[in-house]
Amino acid sequence: MSTPIPTDIKLHQQSAILEISFDDGSHYELPCEYLRVYSPSAEVRGHGPGQEVLQLGKENVTITDIRPVGNYAICPTFSDGHDSGIFTWETLYNLGIHQKELWGEYLRRLRDAGVDRRLQ
Repeated sequence: MSTPIPTDIKLHQQSAILEISFDDGSHYELPCEYLRVYSPSAEVRGHGPGQEVLQLGKENVTITDIRPVGNYAICPTFSDGHDSGIFTWETLYNLGIHQKELWGEYLRRLRDAGVDRRLQ
């Protein structure tokens, strides 16, 4: 089965939400902080399993620009300067589908590291 394609992508600056609708009828509202901490960049994911870097202090990050990458992805620029994550349609769709679980995993990792995300 092929990955659904976005039919609409809207950045809401005030609420720091990237709203995405896909051609299968699904619709997701992805906070900029969530996208930043799950950026598909090497800076965040590392170069292999076990090399992931826990992102800290991203609670107030926003997206300042979004560049299209061909017909298959976007590359957002975040307010902290991060601009190397290429979010394919598949990545965005998976982040939408698994948002609840992935966000819970991120909060667990912060807790395990002894970090309060609101104090960063």
